[in-house]
Amino acid sequence: MTVRRHELPSRQRGFTFIELMMTLAIMGVLVLVAVPMAQVTIQRDKEHELRRALIQIRDALDAYKRAADQGRIIVKVGESGYPRNLEQLVEGVPDQRSPSRQNLYFLRSLPPDPMYAGAAVKASETWGLRSYASPPDDPSEGDDVFDIHSKSDKQGLNGVPYKQW
Repeated sequence: MTVRRHELPSRQRGFTFIELMMTLAIMGVLVLVAVPMAQVTIQRDKEHELRRALIQIRDALDAYKRAADQGRIIVKVGESGYPRNLEQLVEGVPDQRSPSRQNLYFLRSLPPDPMYAGAAVKASETWGLRSYASPPDDPSEGDDVFDIHSKSDKQGLNGVPYKQW
């Protein structure tokens, strides 16, 4: 006599309450681990973007100063040779050595500070500026733009405040 499967006492199929609770607990632990890691990854990406923007703008400021030192940009007596504002790096200035006075451009566009937490404004307003005449330990704005820094009060993953980058 052959016993068929459907004739055997049927056992309920599916998950028990305890199995479901264990699954939810494991998923909760995985989420608790994944969320902070995702936040660190996002912060690291923003810091990388900040470094790139700082390098790009500082290189443009140095190129402007070199052009001024070479006599390609008009510098009045008493001026440092640095641009008066960040917009000059994008808008350009007349090349004094060019017969047609073509503009010299130092940036295609001005990157905004990725750490700036304020409302959407012009990219030049997101940066803190340091003039040539201000001391390095207390940067302040002045007649020119010698250096830039982030306006953010937060600290980087390396423990250094973004303002000091």
